[in-house]
Amino acid sequence: MAKLQLSETIVNISPVNSQPVNTVRTVSDTKRAFYSTHTRPINTIYRRVVEELMVEMHLLSVNADFSYNPIYALGVVTSYERFMQGYQPERDKDSIFQALCQAIGNDPHQYRQDAERLGNFAKSLSSQDLIQWLSGEKSVDGNSDLQEQIKQIATNQKFKYSRLLAIGVFSLLELSDPELVKDETKRVEAFKQISSSLHLPEDKLNKDLELYRGNVEKMNQALVVMEDMLAAERKKRQQRAEEQQAAVAAKQSADKPQDTAS
Repeated sequence: MAKLQLSETIVNISPVNSQPVNTVRTVSDTKRAFYSTHTRPINTIYRRVVEELMVEMHLLSVNADFSYNPIYALGVVTSYERFMQGYQPERDKDSIFQALCQAIGNDPHQYRQDAERLGNFAKSLSSQDLIQWLSGEKSVDGNSDLQEQIKQIATNQKFKYSRLLAIGVFSLLELSDPELVKDETKRVEAFKQISSSLHLPEDKLNKDLELYRGNVEKMNQALVVMEDMLAAERKKRQQRAEEQQAAVAAKQSADKPQDTAS
């Protein structure tokens, strides 16, 4: 009986004295999970976009100071949609997005729902009202839960800033007042107010958003070039098809027996 008690004691205390098992996912784990969920090939021009976003989301998800919030969700969804414009087949876009979120243990539907709700909310406000709401100076009925999540960004001293959060901030302003974000002076002033209210690093936010806007422009230009190339290829195929049809018609005409005079 004593031996049994001793054995039980050893079993109970041994986990305390042993080294903890490292269960933090690696980038390789996340990529493996992604490609096991979305098994179809990804078009070459978009593969880099998908993998860079995947790695960025992964690194944030394993950071102890990172916390999910609706602005981040809006940044993820907006970034994905902007850089995946023109993807073919279109039906694969949703599968890829779902695999991205699931690979880091997140719910893709929550990202979509939170981004849509916050985006619609931003559309209902003027840019000034939006900035005041973000700073906590203005409340809007029916959105107290959103307000509380935004408040946590400002009050958390260890809050993890990210480029995707910055894109979410930009998207809020763009949805509220599309003309404001086109005016550099007004845009910079708005970012300054929001950075101050949410205690975000203003320099980083401005640099990240300038890079984002530049990359969106490059992607738009690439899409135009791609569409021109596809249009030229379609024209060539149509021309070849017409030439083949003409050749067949000419051969059939030549092979047709000629009527002889009586």
